[in-house]
Amino acid sequence: MNPLPARSGRLVILGVAESDSHAVANHLIAMHLREHGFTVVNLGVCTPLADFADAHQRHPGAEAVLIGSLNGHAHQDLRALPELRAAGRLRCPVIVGGNLSVGSRKSEADRRRLLDLGVDHLLPDADALLPLLDTLHAAKVAELQHG
Repeated sequence: MNPLPARSGRLVILGVAESDSHAVANHLIAMHLREHGFTVVNLGVCTPLADFADAHQRHPGAEAVLIGSLNGHAHQDLRALPELRAAGRLRCPVIVGGNLSVGSRKSEADRRRLLDLGVDHLLPDADALLPLLDTLHAAKVAELQHG
């Protein structure tokens, strides 16, 4: 077994979008992150976006806000993101994963609408989460070291 990368002390805020009550993936992702050394503030299901912002204010060192959405209504649930960003209430990266739009066919327009709201990263696959978090962490460390 390979040793786990050093991730202790790193914190993320996790939850499921406001209109979505799918809990299983949320708990599996929380367990996976904890197994890899993260501290997870899990807000659970049906979480209004303002609650993510409140959690970020309580945990300003959070590396990212992770929002799951399986019902396809992510755009509707995240429509207040530009206002929260403008108010400085969500300054860390916002990562959204799951089923990002209603229907079986996904388009670039679906992705673009979420990115236009201010979502930083869209994940089609949970396996991409740890590498993305490590990339974001490395970039933040480099920025702090080089000003």
